[in-house]
Amino acid sequence: MRIFGVVGWKNAGKTGLMERLVRDITGRGFSVSTIKHAHHSFDVDHPGKDSHRHREAGATEVLLASRKRFALMHEMRGDAEPPLSELLSKLAPVDLILIEGYKRDTHPKVEAYRAETGNALIAPGDKSVRAVASDTPLDLDRPVFDLDDTKSIADFILSEVGL
Repeated sequence: MRIFGVVGWKNAGKTGLMERLVRDITGRGFSVSTIKHAHHSFDVDHPGKDSHRHREAGATEVLLASRKRFALMHEMRGDAEPPLSELLSKLAPVDLILIEGYKRDTHPKVEAYRAETGNALIAPGDKSVRAVASDTPLDLDRPVFDLDDTKSIADFILSEVGL
């Protein structure tokens, strides 16, 4: 399974970079899936909908399906957050899985960095960060790309994972 991550602190440009990478890489003919880590409670369901009512009644999993898509919602009900490896095993095979977040895991990553946020770089203390996508020049011991140079970042990722 080929995986590559995008990490960075809040407002560093991770989601925009992920979106551009998915568009670029799928545009080259590769299949891509994504995993996004959320540090907060979230819900993709809506009160009053049948699937929400199933969950509220106590269902552990609710699979909502239509002709266009399906979504599997799994209630943790107090269990620990599953590790990234378990979540990866739930995805159908694709050419590449891009992961937003999970900065403490050891998979290879590119760090999104915006100087204006005032946050320290993650890369100097983490060798799993293989490159940095920055809005400012940086002097590092690994590649530094312009944050908006999606093609070069995608080329790097595809080369790193052997695609």
